[in-house]
Amino acid sequence: MASKTSMNTMNYSLLQAARSASLLRKRYGQHISPQKTRALSSTQDENKQVNIKSHSAGLPDFIEHWNRQTFRHVGYGLAIATTASYPLFHELLLTSTLTAFTSAYWIIGLNDINQHQQTIRRNFPVLGNVRYLLEMIRPEIRQYFVESDEEAVPFDRNHRVVAYQRSKGVNSTMAFGTRRDVNAIGYEWVNHSLYPTNIDGAAQRVLIGGNNTWCRQPYSSSLLNISAMSYGALSDRAILALSSGAKLGGFSHNTGEGGISDFHKEGGADLVWNLGTAYFGAGKFGDGGVRVFDPDLFVENSKFAKMIEIKLSQGAKPAHGGMLPKNKVSEAIAKARNLEYPVLEDCHSPPRHGAFSNPVEMCHFIQQLRSLSDGKPIGIKLCLGQPEEFCEMVKAFVETGIHPDFITVDGAEGGTGAAPPEFSNSVGTPLVEGLTFIHSVLVGAGLRNPVDKSKSKIALIASGKVLTGFSMYKNFALGADVCNAARSFLFSLGCIQALKCNTNTCPTGITTQDPELSWGLDPRFKKVRVANFQKATVDACVELIQATGQTSWATIQPHHVLRRVGLGVSKPYDEIYIHLQVKQGELLEGQGPEPLLRVWNNHK
Repeated sequence: MASKTSMNTMNYSLLQAARSASLLRKRYGQHISPQKTRALSSTQDENKQVNIKSHSAGLPDFIEHWNRQTFRHVGYGLAIATTASYPLFHELLLTSTLTAFTSAYWIIGLNDINQHQQTIRRNFPVLGNVRYLLEMIRPEIRQYFVESDEEAVPFDRNHRVVAYQRSKGVNSTMAFGTRRDVNAIGYEWVNHSLYPTNIDGAAQRVLIGGNNTWCRQPYSSSLLNISAMSYGALSDRAILALSSGAKLGGFSHNTGEGGISDFHKEGGADLVWNLGTAYFGAGKFGDGGVRVFDPDLFVENSKFAKMIEIKLSQGAKPAHGGMLPKNKVSEAIAKARNLEYPVLEDCHSPPRHGAFSNPVEMCHFIQQLRSLSDGKPIGIKLCLGQPEEFCEMVKAFVETGIHPDFITVDGAEGGTGAAPPEFSNSVGTPLVEGLTFIHSVLVGAGLRNPVDKSKSKIALIASGKVLTGFSMYKNFALGADVCNAARSFLFSLGCIQALKCNTNTCPTGITTQDPELSWGLDPRFKKVRVANFQKATVDACVELIQATGQTSWATIQPHHVLRRVGLGVSKPYDEIYIHLQVKQGELLEGQGPEPLLRVWNNHK
């Protein structure tokens, strides 16, 4: 029985194949080969399967069948309905609305068909615009309706809420316990003391340059300050609000490499002048349009700054220059950057400095700025790149006897208004690794005191996603003396993380040069929020210092912070980052933790 069934099945298959071959010969001629017959039959079967599978994409029929012809048919129907509405309806509002809708429909649709840039709009007039509308508001839809409190990037909602509440002076306590998985790998915490201390939070300040005889104007810095953000990247009102808030709260405001603007000065904050590769406010155009340092202009503007910071690189785009389109350079921006107005070309920043080309030359440039500024603290800012290069820099400090008063360590997780994704995502060292390495090298070179950091010759400023008191405490444990924050202070201004910093359409008026958008940001009210956020965050950090039994930020050690590294296994920082175990001056004696010593000896 089974054999008979198999034979019947085979005969049926042969019959079908013969019929297919006969049809193909009729279509393509009598002299078609058996091989081509099989190929054409196979192609027909595949096409038949594809057509069946692609018959419906699960969308409503009117969307799947929408095209230019459908657009016109619907348009004709709307036109007829509009014309018929005049004698049928006596309501002027109804007929006017229908007329306006029909006119807009035809205008948008014909414009979609006639444009050549976007295929979706060209193939699906009117309806195709919905795709771009949804794409435009996708971040807001996700933020308000989809994402959980912990998953948003770069800052999740839990952290943003802390910044909003503290800036508004609202109670930011937490109900019902932590939402974090305390057993997850990567969870970090501090162990409290049975004998908490009671310290004066206002007295927790850092004297930068105070341990160096050449620094005649050391600066007393707050534990938390505003990191580098340029006027041009930020609006005039945002800069004014930040500077005014820093003045109100008694902390510093880094200008960013865009120079010292009138809005920085009007706010009255203690300014840290960020001197970038284009020397905005301290340079001019030389031969071939190259920006060169101008000592006279530097002297003129340095009087407005408490400290000067030479920017070598930044975390968001290390070893990459910048560009501000000429159409965004207003008269006020041109004045801050010492550019002729109106600007005829885009404003470029090169990836490296022209005033020096090696560590020794950089030391002499530091000394030059120190002399020109009448002994103000001079520092450098960098995102750690190749560690051997930093070791060469520190060796130059030791050999020349010239070193900066502070180093700002920028983490690769730092933000910017616009940067190539390859640089933001894949270049530079994150803050934790960079800070621990730089601190360890300076300790090993005898320039930092690991037991009491206030006695160090070079202060360290940590910058990279600092938002809470714990993030500050953690950086102090890793070797920092001061913390800088940028995006956290933007939250205090009202930033909603719309992720439109590079489009000039920031809805909160912060990262835009459009006066219609920046108009909504009132510096008189926002400055209070800036000051509130800074004070509440520093107070939270001081409470942690007290809870762990410490008397100062300067005595916090790596072993005070623990991280879970496995199931039921946790380690303090000094066991995770072995180079933190280096002793003061060890590297100069050819000793120290083996990984650190290997890099110091330039063995890659």
